[in-house]
Amino acid sequence: MENIYAAMLLHKAGKEINEASVTKVLEAAGITVDAIQVKALVASLSEVNIDEAIKAAPAMMAAAPIAAPAETKSVAAPEDKKKKAEEEKAKEDAALEGLGALFG
Repeated sequence: MENIYAAMLLHKAGKEINEASVTKVLEAAGITVDAIQVKALVASLSEVNIDEAIKAAPAMMAAAPIAAPAETKSVAAPEDKKKKAEEEKAKEDAALEGLGALFG
């Protein structure tokens, strides 16, 4: 995840996103660099329009709650509430994984 943050920071600064620049950002933050992950990230991002991906991200996040089933007004047992909370968290995690796929 730190690799993606480094790439986003470089993008925001208007800098080129390449292996050397991502590595420098990670090292400056005191993060151990995995060269293979950095190389894979840079290769993945070479085919992605980051500005478009950022614009699309809020739409994906807003769509996730719409897909969730409607809440009922009945009183649920504590176990049911816990199970629903876990299911909702799993759906949110899946949506975030989809966003992560945009960045490698």
